[in-house]
Amino acid sequence: MKKEKVFLAGASGSMGFEAFKNLWKRRKKYQIVLLQRPSKKNKTLFRKYEQLSGLTPILGRGIVENSTLKIVWGDATNYNDIEEACKGVDWVLCPMAFISPAADLDPEMAEAVNTTAVQYIIKAIETQPGGSEHIKLIYIGTVAETGDRLQTIHVGRVGDPLKPSIFDFYAVTKIAGERAVLESNIKHWVSLRQTYIMTYDDVADPIMFHQPIDSFMENNTKEDAGRGLINCLDISEDSDFWRRVYNMGGGPSCRTTFFHLLKRIFGLNGLRLEKVTERKWFALRNFHMQYFEDSAILNKYIHNWNDSMEDYYVSFVKNRPIQLKVVGSLCKRISLIRNVVEKVTYRRFKKFVKESKNGTVYWYENRNDKRISAFYKDYATYEAIPDWGIDMPEMDSTKINWNRLDHGYDETKEVINLDDLNRAAEFRGGTCLSNKWNGDLYTSLEWQCAFGHKFSGKPFTILKAGHWCPECSAPPWNYDTIAKHNPFFAQVWYPNHDRDELNYYPEDCYQDIVE
Repeated sequence: MKKEKVFLAGASGSMGFEAFKNLWKRRKKYQIVLLQRPSKKNKTLFRKYEQLSGLTPILGRGIVENSTLKIVWGDATNYNDIEEACKGVDWVLCPMAFISPAADLDPEMAEAVNTTAVQYIIKAIETQPGGSEHIKLIYIGTVAETGDRLQTIHVGRVGDPLKPSIFDFYAVTKIAGERAVLESNIKHWVSLRQTYIMTYDDVADPIMFHQPIDSFMENNTKEDAGRGLINCLDISEDSDFWRRVYNMGGGPSCRTTFFHLLKRIFGLNGLRLEKVTERKWFALRNFHMQYFEDSAILNKYIHNWNDSMEDYYVSFVKNRPIQLKVVGSLCKRISLIRNVVEKVTYRRFKKFVKESKNGTVYWYENRNDKRISAFYKDYATYEAIPDWGIDMPEMDSTKINWNRLDHGYDETKEVINLDDLNRAAEFRGGTCLSNKWNGDLYTSLEWQCAFGHKFSGKPFTILKAGHWCPECSAPPWNYDTIAKHNPFFAQVWYPNHDRDELNYYPEDCYQDIVE
């Protein structure tokens, strides 16, 4: 029987490589296609698999191929390389992404990888004979698309407003990539909005302090993420799985808060969070993460719930470098050593937040007004943050009521009509300009937002996936003004923003941290 051909884009990433290892186990059934930059790291990573396949590794760019494995050594930002990788494929799995913090420093590359390369994949699929009908595309989106969802909106579902956090070019480019998929002519696609994937790496970057301590998180292990992606290959062509967007999280057993995650991680290394950080180093808003109300829907299809937070902690301890294992053991047994290590760690983190242009203390001391307003509201609010243990926010989810967001139409109806579209558009501050509709959620219609921008969009994209006016989409970020005219969006803005705030963040606002 002829093998199906699977193109796995982004196979060297944390999710992508786990997916590759799972796909490798199925190599008798599938020919695996990769598109990888010919970097030393990537050449080393895949050399073993080339050799096991009977391929002779090459230097630099080029193509190696047999019935087991094909590697296009090229660049995903080059259409010709994308086209070569998509030739004759049956599936495209796309966990490819250029993520933060690198994306914060190089938005142009973020756009090239997260948006343009995805558009290239869509074009390559649609231009192949029968490609739109036959080739199946699994796109990996991100929880960052919906931005921060702090109390009392800390539980979300697909269809909620998209709100990429201010300065988050990773999120905005992923939204654009997802919209291209949803608006394409491909008949078998899905978008899986992946949550935070827990790895075992040391996050030595100021970005860790951009996350509010009371962020509610439904995380995922990289093992579950990769396995879940490959399990999509088991979905039949006639399943109702297709042409939908899903939240991809680890389920209730993977829920925690950022505060509790940090305390546990530092504790496993014998350290105390309160001794190695200061509370005001952590932002108060403008990052992302949430609990998912609906991640169980995806699990029913691809069975991606396997690991729990406890499983992750066990793996974290097991996968620590030997030096960290030794130091952690000593810190737990000898308080003098713990105190010394905590002081060293404190100085290291203080350097992050104080000396880096992307550090929260640097913003405060250098009067970076826009960063402070985005992440703290104002200088007075930053200065008023108490020390650890004083007036801590409630982080027991059982004691917090959450508000299920209104999507602007009756979601219980099996069949929606033009009146429903009109109500949904009005709830978003705009109108549906099309006066006829055949009832197909995937037929493009015309819309207008509150600011007079006219645009095309499929009802599914608008009502079911949370997209709205592409011209109003960030960047620039004009959320205070948008919220005053868009009740749908206001639901996710005013829980942690005052109605009298009037901030505007231009498209090039990222330049303040670029070296």
